[in-house]
Amino acid sequence: MSTKHIFITGGVISGLGKGLIASSLGMLLKSWGQKVSMQKFDPYLNIDPGTMNPLQHGEVFVTDDGGETDLDLGNYERFINESLPRLASATTGQVYTNVLNKERRGEFLGDTVQVIPHIVDEIKFRMRAQENNEITPDVIITEIGGTVGDIESQPFLEAARQIRQDVGRDNVFFVHVSLVPLIRVSGELKTKPTQHSVMALRSLGITPNALVLRSEIPVTAATKAKIALFCDVEEPAIVNSVDRPSIYDVPFMLREAKLDEYIIRFLGLEKQYQDIKDNDIYQKWLKLIENIHNPEGSVEIALVGKYIELHDSYLSVSEALKSAGFNHKLDVKIRWVDAETCESPAGAQQSLRGVDGVLVPGGFGARGVDGKIGALKWARENKVPTLGICLGLQSMVIEYARNVLGIQNASSTEFDPNTPEPVIATIDEQVDLLKDRKMGGTMRLGSYDAQLKEGSLAAELYQDISNNGQISERHRHRYEVNNAYIERLENAGLSISGTSLGKSKKNTGDVLLKLNQNSNDNQDLVDQSAVGLVEFVELDRSVHPYYIATQAHPEFKSRTVLPHPLFSGLIAAAKEFQEKKA
Repeated sequence: MSTKHIFITGGVISGLGKGLIASSLGMLLKSWGQKVSMQKFDPYLNIDPGTMNPLQHGEVFVTDDGGETDLDLGNYERFINESLPRLASATTGQVYTNVLNKERRGEFLGDTVQVIPHIVDEIKFRMRAQENNEITPDVIITEIGGTVGDIESQPFLEAARQIRQDVGRDNVFFVHVSLVPLIRVSGELKTKPTQHSVMALRSLGITPNALVLRSEIPVTAATKAKIALFCDVEEPAIVNSVDRPSIYDVPFMLREAKLDEYIIRFLGLEKQYQDIKDNDIYQKWLKLIENIHNPEGSVEIALVGKYIELHDSYLSVSEALKSAGFNHKLDVKIRWVDAETCESPAGAQQSLRGVDGVLVPGGFGARGVDGKIGALKWARENKVPTLGICLGLQSMVIEYARNVLGIQNASSTEFDPNTPEPVIATIDEQVDLLKDRKMGGTMRLGSYDAQLKEGSLAAELYQDISNNGQISERHRHRYEVNNAYIERLENAGLSISGTSLGKSKKNTGDVLLKLNQNSNDNQDLVDQSAVGLVEFVELDRSVHPYYIATQAHPEFKSRTVLPHPLFSGLIAAAKEFQEKKA
């Protein structure tokens, strides 16, 4: 059977939740026994979001094979519990770069290079690339970024239209997410914006097979019938999405409307699906919803960051905290703390007092680092459960070196290139790259293996998913703990509980080689130097109940129904800490 395609488009305004609808459909179809893969196509000209300001774009999500992608891929992975390749993310910048590189190499044999066919053909190739995965998916769900009517989205929509021609109309399903606004004065829902949005989509040659209508209040049967008539969509394929208490309710909202069954019938998947009620994934989600709506308590975790003005800057971190809480039947309340408020002991006390746990996430640049160090000092001295991630680990090492080892000038060469005590520094092979100011692709990206120290807290937390103490986590950073300081740190009580074994082996497939985009000639050099680097530090539990950090980004491997052990451990320790305070 050929791979089926579902395309998710959006109209009227941005921010309607296309990614959440796509993720929810992915979870439901997987619960029906389908092999599902997902992908996101973004119309911006950046090669990837790796150098974009988190306050503009949100977090950068990292795949196992080192792709820096849109945060929607994180939602996909969390909902369908699958690791996606860098192929699952594409931008206009990547598409044009690859086409122009081909033109420079003479691959078009002197043809005039145009949007149609050359740009659209490149997009089509990427849209279908995952059909060549080692395990061929039954369904590929593709979210097209932007809003119908935007100039920059048109080549992607044209590519989707052509794919419907290439693989057959019965093998492609279009879901259009649109807004039905409420006029509060009259209490009336207006259908005209959706009508115009669908009209714009149809002018591009695409008639949606289903509509998801976002509205503040429920859409009436008469309104739904009106939209069905004017938009030429069957009423059973029109779903009203009203705001729910939790984003995790959305799959069940689609399930109640039977959109999943409608899609299965349309795509001819009936002979393959199993009863959704018997599926383990579906049962885990039912238990999840029960825990979300009926928690047995709550804990408060301080997230000490530098981009807290936009919570999406730490989306995977916050979702990992929530998922860990659901697993413990706890509601996790996040206290968003601006790191700069914690620079002084008084400021840290003011910002952090009363919390049950502290999490210090990653970041780049000097701003806010002194506050992260101040927060870690407060958490260490007050024995509050603490988890550090990436820069959080580096800040933990700097804090310990300054305040326990007495190395007052301890710092990172990222913040102070001339520091006399570089407890954090680049690995030697990266120094020349940084001098050349190559800011893209010069860091450790993607999955790296690590060996955990026997008897450590890290080894205990990972025991159910490790292989004789070996684990794999995703990374995104340039700077490392300076190995010259390891002996002094350990003698003073900060244990190095995990070290790098080098880059994980990936099966990126021949397709990635054919793309010939976003290549990093320096990646092998960086990979070869990664063995023996510090991956985990911690304090003994006789000294502190839960004080651990990782150089990796474990939030990228946390799943909605399968929380990451580091986050689960933090929530368990926070609950115990809370009970001891009472």
